[in-house]
Amino acid sequence: MPPQSHRWEVLLATFASLAGRFGFSMVHTPLFEDVRVFHRGIGEASEVVGKEMYEFTDRGGRQLALRPEGTASIVRAFVQHRPATPWRAWYATPSFRYERPQAGRFRQHHQVGVEALGSPDPDVDVEVIVLAQRFFEALGLTNFTLNVNSMGDAACRPQYVAALLGHLEARQDELCEEHKLRYRINPLRVLDCKRPECRSVTDDGPVITDSLCLECTEHHDRVLRGLHAAGLSPSANPRLVRGFDYYTRTTFEFASQSLEGAQNAIGGGGRYDGLAELLGGPPTPGIGFGIGIERVLLACDAEGAFAVAPIVPEAFVVDVTGGEIARDLVGKLRDLGLHVERAYDARSMKSQFKQADKSGAPVAILIGPDEMSSGSVTIRALRDDREQMTIAIDELLARVQQTGEFL
Repeated sequence: MPPQSHRWEVLLATFASLAGRFGFSMVHTPLFEDVRVFHRGIGEASEVVGKEMYEFTDRGGRQLALRPEGTASIVRAFVQHRPATPWRAWYATPSFRYERPQAGRFRQHHQVGVEALGSPDPDVDVEVIVLAQRFFEALGLTNFTLNVNSMGDAACRPQYVAALLGHLEARQDELCEEHKLRYRINPLRVLDCKRPECRSVTDDGPVITDSLCLECTEHHDRVLRGLHAAGLSPSANPRLVRGFDYYTRTTFEFASQSLEGAQNAIGGGGRYDGLAELLGGPPTPGIGFGIGIERVLLACDAEGAFAVAPIVPEAFVVDVTGGEIARDLVGKLRDLGLHVERAYDARSMKSQFKQADKSGAPVAILIGPDEMSSGSVTIRALRDDREQMTIAIDELLARVQQTGEFL
């Protein structure tokens, strides 16, 4: 609610401006999709699909799901409408997950993000990551880190997964209770586990970047060189496998050092060169990211950044002659592009001036019986000691149009 909502407006405008400079256009997708979009896209074994996604049957008997994240819906729209590639989309959207609410993490949370489809070029990876970095910088954030990894591709990742699975099987009894039962379903998810038992086991395990094929190694090296050339400082993190099955090669995550605990990620994403095929489309490489608005604003608060000034009117009209003159004058001033407010309900002059002062407006425009008879108004400063001035309404409109000033 206002005034906090104005901060969201500025954040979204900042993101839209940056995304536009990078060649992205806005795309809206539905709040709910056919459940298969997420079962196929995110993966049946993921926690999001298995534990957190809201699913329901509509009156037509169709199985639907509230959108838990932004990427799969954007790629579904790409598959359905087949726009020309390269295709660059940005979005601002609510997402839904049934999980325990906590600071910066709600069952309905909100994201901004981008998706670039149609090119496997590692320079596209660089541009997407740089866009996220520039957004955080535009908000005034400084205390955050960038972690980058490569998950390989269909040619080299199976070898790594097999090596990791063997390592986990040899030390199964040391894993946390959840992964003792589930590590075989997707061994990579154990790398993302924050529990000390799994951390201890995987610290001694194989590292994914040691198993990359030549093409994936060259892709990863090119991404890192590009990030350094753009002035970013990426840190290698072989644990960064992200949470969804569709990622290949580049994965990345931004984490705020000003937020406490494990929930300090403020945005992340990666490359998903096989997702369009999973959703029934042609082979189409892609990369994107999602940024949680609530979490980012918590990071801004922790750093004392992105303080947005409240919206205040440029003038407040006080009319004690019935309100018709105020109605018409306010309309004309708004047509000139000014933010002007007034009181209603025939309030007393004292009440209207009290409301004018509370609004934060720098000046009040007074219309009393004398002003009404002469076709004029009196301009009175509310925030300084400038002398008040009486001026004809036509002259005031011409003055404001020419100078933008009331006094």
